[in-house]
Amino acid sequence: MTRVLVIDDHAIVRSGVRRLLADIPGLALREAASGEEALEQVRDHAFDLVILDLNLPGVGGLELLRRILKSNSGLAVLVFSAHTEAIYANRALEAGARGFVSKSAAPEEFLAAVQSVLAGGTVIEREIASEIAAQEIGENAYLRPLTQRDLEILRLLAAGNSLAEIGEALGIAYKTVANTLSRIKEKLGVTHTADLIRIAMGRGLTDLR
Repeated sequence: MTRVLVIDDHAIVRSGVRRLLADIPGLALREAASGEEALEQVRDHAFDLVILDLNLPGVGGLELLRRILKSNSGLAVLVFSAHTEAIYANRALEAGARGFVSKSAAPEEFLAAVQSVLAGGTVIEREIASEIAAQEIGENAYLRPLTQRDLEILRLLAAGNSLAEIGEALGIAYKTVANTLSRIKEKLGVTHTADLIRIAMGRGLTDLR
């Protein structure tokens, strides 16, 4: 029996994934509509594959990915996202995902990705993989020095959270948040927190969840 968890806050998407996977024999599928529900499912059940949306209420998708893999480092995660930009795929893979497919991909490509990840492979949607190669020297290369934690802190900062609120959301100390922001400024060559917010909003990091 292959056990799969689909994490998406849209019931119609979960239903569509269920239909697409219906022809795979020996597959048992469970669903979660939020990060909190997903973490509970991962704690209570053993899964072979998690299919994860990035845009979730509450805990962002990339932070959720990190927490899922912290609780089960060997779990295979395939990100299934509305985003088609290379930076999302890059960050998902850096956070530990085994694959990235956009919701605009053909059903056949999605199914092939599921089977590839279940078989132990790593897969990126073809068009996104081409974009990744092209953007290695593009504007998103500017963000390459940032770690996953850096990006999550920037996202929360640009969303209007205080340093204390960011620390609470990520389970880290206020001082750690402040020190990390100082290092981010050094990495990006800016001096003001307002510059970080502008960069985060301009580069679409407020959607990088």
